[in-house]
Amino acid sequence: MNLEEVLNFRRSVRVYDPEKPLDTARVKHCIELATLAPNSSNMQLWEFHHITDKALMEKVSYACLNQSATSTASEIVVFVTRRDLFRQRARYVLAFERENIKKYSPAARQQKRIEDRELYYGKIMPFLYGRFFGLLGLLRVIITTCIGLFRTITRQVSENDVRVVVHKSCALAAQTFMIAMANEGYDTCPIEGFDSRVLKKALQLPRGAEINMVVSCGIRKGNDGIWGERCRVPFETVYVKN
Repeated sequence: MNLEEVLNFRRSVRVYDPEKPLDTARVKHCIELATLAPNSSNMQLWEFHHITDKALMEKVSYACLNQSATSTASEIVVFVTRRDLFRQRARYVLAFERENIKKYSPAARQQKRIEDRELYYGKIMPFLYGRFFGLLGLLRVIITTCIGLFRTITRQVSENDVRVVVHKSCALAAQTFMIAMANEGYDTCPIEGFDSRVLKKALQLPRGAEINMVVSCGIRKGNDGIWGERCRVPFETVYVKN
């Protein structure tokens, strides 16, 4: 399928055929492709929990209110944000960037570029993602508001703003995964109706992790899998040309 065919094929499937299992290795490869999704500052503050164990799938489905989209699924992937890993991920990206610059940048510009990355990932990212009872977020807002009096600057820097950014990046990965699955001829359904406390307990997630999205996977069961034609508001109501 070409891209347009893939996007038209992808639907939010509510009922899967239990007699048509998935190739787990192919699903895992689709998750690998999801890591190629764009994300803010390349911080990659996400985890992908690939659920194939039947007992755990029942617990996940229970946390998802036992919707048919999870109770009939062959496999489930839970997309998790890990804002709490910002220091670890920043160090990893910085180490990668140092070597990347040495390999591909002109010798005369390497030192300056490395210093820029060290400032960005060594100081700015830890300050932006740092949390201390909301006080660091408030400090960031005050600083950006003052600087914004004289120049343009990113203003979404409160702790809640940063949380939104992390979830947006993770959602991009989830969408990339669903497109990759559609390309394999596999079906998915993104689910946001779940008990996050129960689900975090089932997956044994740490306090700093948050559930971004649950994506059930399988092969649609005939016409029962989807609810008729896809509904979209007229394109003219959402398209604005400036």
